[in-house]
Amino acid sequence: MKKSDRIVFKIATEESEFDQIFRLNYRTFVEEIPQHKPNPDGKLVDRFHPENTYIICLVNGTLVGMVCCRAKRPFSLDSKLPNLDSYLPPGRNPVEIRLLSVEKDHRRGHIFYGLMVKLMEYCKKQGYDLAIISGTTRQIKLYQHLGFTPFGPLVGTHDALYQPMYLTREVFERKMPLLLTLAKSPAKPGSIVNLLPGPVGIRRKVRKAFAGEPISHRSESFMETMQETRRMLCRLTHSAHVQILTGSGTLANDAIAGQISLLDAPGLILSNGEFGERLIDQARRFRLTFDTLQRNWGDVFQPADIIAAVERNPRIRWLWAVHCETSTGVLNDLHFLKNLCAERGIHLCMDCISSIGTTPVDLRGVYLASGVSGKGIAAFPGLALVFHNHTLAPAPDRLPSYLDLGLYQAKKGVPYTISSNLIHALHAALTHFDAEEFFKAKADLCAQLRSRLREMGFSLVAPEEHSAPAVITIALPPEIKSMSVGRRAKIAGYLLSYRSEYLLQRNWIQICLMGEYSKRKVLSLLKLLRGLCEPALDTA
Repeated sequence: MKKSDRIVFKIATEESEFDQIFRLNYRTFVEEIPQHKPNPDGKLVDRFHPENTYIICLVNGTLVGMVCCRAKRPFSLDSKLPNLDSYLPPGRNPVEIRLLSVEKDHRRGHIFYGLMVKLMEYCKKQGYDLAIISGTTRQIKLYQHLGFTPFGPLVGTHDALYQPMYLTREVFERKMPLLLTLAKSPAKPGSIVNLLPGPVGIRRKVRKAFAGEPISHRSESFMETMQETRRMLCRLTHSAHVQILTGSGTLANDAIAGQISLLDAPGLILSNGEFGERLIDQARRFRLTFDTLQRNWGDVFQPADIIAAVERNPRIRWLWAVHCETSTGVLNDLHFLKNLCAERGIHLCMDCISSIGTTPVDLRGVYLASGVSGKGIAAFPGLALVFHNHTLAPAPDRLPSYLDLGLYQAKKGVPYTISSNLIHALHAALTHFDAEEFFKAKADLCAQLRSRLREMGFSLVAPEEHSAPAVITIALPPEIKSMSVGRRAKIAGYLLSYRSEYLLQRNWIQICLMGEYSKRKVLSLLKLLRGLCEPALDTA
């Protein structure tokens, strides 16, 4: 659908509209759902047509969706379900809703919700306070999200089964804010609230810096910006040095694995989530020798368990772990790991990809740590960062040149071509960091969100006392699918994290406060999530 499309929701009144209704009715209930027999006209006129009121959606004058209602008894459901009134709340003025159909190309958008809003507004004006439907079994969960209550046995045929359901006015009015949100036209790019872990929302001056004319990575101007950017990164993290590579966080961790391989000693890797598992995979690919300490996703490492794992192998000379485990929202204890490794002469390596820029990170005493230009720093993705506190020597006989951090240090950080646009954007992003105030505001908002979500009945993966201040992972009930919630949130203008394979497998969604966002709009997300998940939360 294009921005210029003219979308109209209305009650059908014109002959041309009724003709399109009959044709859509045929395509849906003859060709798609084999409920009626084919005919040569390609039209299906409902037997109650003269008594039906049709709510329709026209896009540039073409019918793309419809639904009808009828209050005259007997209903079509009366003939399928004897003693219909015995299933319904007493003392109500019911109306039957039927023939819901939306063209296939428009089923993932806001057309359905717009039809529901227009229909319910009409029913309310007519004084109806109970709507009954025969909902296709393919969409029972959708109807339940809207507040419909199933009743009685299935009706219809083997090829077209339907579940009788009803919706009271009281429930509808509670759902109306959600419906109005979902019925809006898809949010424009500039109005979308980006709550992803990456790519994140980027402020205007950073976008402007990125859009500048590219310059040579050998020019004096570029080198000045490059060195100032490295100094700002070191100040932010209390690190002595940082190397910047063109690539992702995975590349940064591969470069760390390469440096670990030079130690020629066994180590220990901690894992309590997806990104700890990725460290294990990367270590295996470099043929490192190591033990593992693995915990269930969302669990917190107990200090005694880490100490025991180290003591089981006195030869351990390095330890690799994730600071902010992005998959679960757990913030692992960097301070404890630094003290433990310092006491025992162990080189500590940390994945700080999701913690740098979102919470105070002190890398003093850390051997190697990874970061990225996107996520919490809120520049463009594409730059891999590796922090270190010791002098690195080139290892031409041991490492591929692109992963040889010693070569980067020997060449003042620029051994190869690197994008001046990405560096200028990173430099611009770092200039806005008022670290203390920035981190406190983010932590306060995240704590407020977690508290409200728990009050609403949501289950959060990370325990409160070990929660990261920029990642909230929500474990949805089995009957509420994360993909459905994520897609509907996008229609309403919110980008949530749910598409990663590990999130889909666990039915998790995430709210991430990594980049630029409006506090007011973030808090307004809570009502939307409540509406999308309400049936399951009520029974939790």
